[in-house]
Amino acid sequence: MLALDQILRVLLLPLLILQGLGVRRRALILQEPAGLRRGRQGKGPQLRILIAGDSSAAGVGVNHQTEGLSGQLSAQLGSQFEVLWQLEASTGHRTRDTLARLQTLPKQQFDVVVLALGVNDVTHGTSRRKFHGEQTLLMQLLEDKFAPHLILVCGVPQMQHFPALPQPLAWVLGQQSARLDQVFARLAGARPTVVHLPFQLPQDPALAAADGYHPSAKAYQLWAEILAQKILSQLAPHRAGRSGSGSGTGAQEQL
Repeated sequence: MLALDQILRVLLLPLLILQGLGVRRRALILQEPAGLRRGRQGKGPQLRILIAGDSSAAGVGVNHQTEGLSGQLSAQLGSQFEVLWQLEASTGHRTRDTLARLQTLPKQQFDVVVLALGVNDVTHGTSRRKFHGEQTLLMQLLEDKFAPHLILVCGVPQMQHFPALPQPLAWVLGQQSARLDQVFARLAGARPTVVHLPFQLPQDPALAAADGYHPSAKAYQLWAEILAQKILSQLAPHRAGRSGSGSGTGAQEQL
């Protein structure tokens, strides 16, 4: 049975199309920030992290990668680990694009994979069923190719709160983003290496970039803090179990 927003989406289709065209016409186009896409930071046991996804993973909204998600997360974890990090993200990427991109990487080992995807799947009208299928393939690829102890899936942002989006377009996209986020929750419940972290930053105008669509430097900082805390909590049992065993990190506990 169709949800209320899906029924209204059909009825409001002409208005939604006009609003979508208006948003695109007025949108401030922000480029991906300059800076390294891989690096080494901090001291301590090695922690290998892969960050993959769309423009938010790529740091759009700030001037340099050090202010974006990869830079802020590696800096936070660098106080306890020697972080070897790698960023594989691009503006506009949907799940299928990230899947294709990661298929080209050589087989290697990452302790943690952070995924930031979903917004472009929402705006392109990806159905929940298709999203589930593509995300399942992506999770399987990550497990087979990179053998991570933890796949940390960032929830689909609550698009109804994006300042750049007018109503009712924002509400319709917000309903679909919540629907796709439920897919993440279901996958996390079925796969022991996957942890779903709902995207729940405070509703503060200072957390939006100049385009009203992407995170600001402050938002990336808060996001990185939440991710770092989750990663540390997931690694804690593993670190305790391997104390005195030398180098190596990475573990997970199913929520």
